[in-house]
Amino acid sequence: MKQIGRNDLCPCGSGKKFKKCHMGREEELILRRAETLPEDTGLRIAGLEEVRYGRTRELLDGLDIAELTGKDVEIKFVDFQAYYGLGVAGKDLPKDPGSAGIMINPKKTEKEDPNHIYIAVTKEVTDSTLIHQIAHVLDYLKGSRFIPGSGSEISMQTGIPIEHLDHPREFADWLDVLKDRFQVELDAEDTIISFLNENGRLLDADQIRTLDRAGLLIHSERIFRFMRDHKEEIDERIRDRAGYLGPQSTGAE
Repeated sequence: MKQIGRNDLCPCGSGKKFKKCHMGREEELILRRAETLPEDTGLRIAGLEEVRYGRTRELLDGLDIAELTGKDVEIKFVDFQAYYGLGVAGKDLPKDPGSAGIMINPKKTEKEDPNHIYIAVTKEVTDSTLIHQIAHVLDYLKGSRFIPGSGSEISMQTGIPIEHLDHPREFADWLDVLKDRFQVELDAEDTIISFLNENGRLLDADQIRTLDRAGLLIHSERIFRFMRDHKEEIDERIRDRAGYLGPQSTGAE
């Protein structure tokens, strides 16, 4: 997002000056950026058949989302390939995705089905991938309130890995809650996130909301430095976990 002057018209289209509209709430402009999608996008997503891959049913039965978040919303799992087949994912279907999942942007379905948040998963989905995506939902409902990928513009402008912005402390807190509740062995990526959270190294939502690019970049570099300093300990934790790519993987998150 380019620098906006105090007296410029607000990019949200309200007709008000920026200082009287979204100044101080700039993150909402990122979250509300309209995607160019077919008008029937929500109906097409809502029309996808619900799936029961892996432990999806067990995990949902073991969660009271309303109690946890105060929001009367349920999760609906749909097929990963079927979702990408609609042509509204904003990206191409990955080749050989294996265990994969994605929390579908709730803005796509909020009008047609405000009572559900959709998660697309593959048939091979693992427990770690499942709770990772559920953690995104809980974080969106009661946490950072960020939609995964909403920090992509900051990432492109600063070089901060999108992982640092998509996985703030609030997300990691939910990930740890789900890990303990359902006795899930995290994969290598999520083990690193949990380790960083354990040591207080993740960004939190308030830091990201400042949109202080210089400050965020400094904190991101501190994350990398901490990981380099604890490379052997991290490698020991993840070497037997799914998705382990060798010692070099600990410097890429």
